Amino acid sequence: MSVRYALTAIAILSGVIAPPAAQACSVVSDYRVPTNLELAADAQLILLGRVSGGDEAEGPFESAITVEPVEAVKGTMPPAPITIRGAYTVEDTNGRGYYVFSDPYELEEAHPLSYIGGCIRYMFPADTTALFFLERRDGEWRSAGGPFSRWAEDVLAEDAPWLRLTRFYAKVAAAPSDARVAMLEAERMILLTQEDRASQLMAQDIGRQLDGPNEPWNIIMQRAIESRDWGRIENEEREAREARAAEADTMAEDIMTEDIDEE
Repeated sequence: MSVRYALTAIAILSGVIAPPAAQACSVVSDYRVPTNLELAADAQLILLGRVSGGDEAEGPFESAITVEPVEAVKGTMPPAPITIRGAYTVEDTNGRGYYVFSDPYELEEAHPLSYIGGCIRYMFPADTTALFFLERRDGEWRSAGGPFSRWAEDVLAEDAPWLRLTRFYAKVAAAPSDARVAMLEAERMILLTQEDRASQLMAQDIGRQLDGPNEPWNIIMQRAIESRDWGRIENEEREAREARAAEADTMAEDIMTEDIDEE
């Protein structure tokens, strides 16, 4: 996790930024956000699916969304829509700024709304298509990965970098342990020969998997607290977030327009 996202988390925990109606989470000092490869290895089901409905209860963690399966990247393809507990849908008319799609070129940090409230993403634009990393708990599908993980990111195109990477990481995680480093290095070298932006970003993320586990949460937070760049980073992050949201919205509108034209 980078300092800019840690600053957002600190602002939430200190009350500088007000989260939606939910209790803020807390993590143990030596907690490590899972790497993307670790996330793929630990999930029981990695499902590409469309959010088709929701059931909002009194609190977000008791709410649920309904997801129509599109592709099982890992695990058994569900034969029917599934319910994911601890999430709910939001409309673009709510005026609160929670109708946010994932940045298609962000492959390291989790969705921006992961850094408020419950420390994981639990708000989804209605009808979005996302890649969910899931595990069964108490007979229900719930998020895998823990706080600040990329357990649920919007996928707005069939060739989205995150979807391509996840398919690859699922294969690596399923391979013998002594073959994984070679697989990662080979794919990274192939991607580095490509000049497009997506390939370069994917190569960078594979490099992060080769570097090993993420730093402990307490070290990242301490670095953020000691940073003298709070205001600058906060402004840059807000501008970048707005630009990414606009880009994602444009992609979503283009996809919806194509779907209408096909009908």
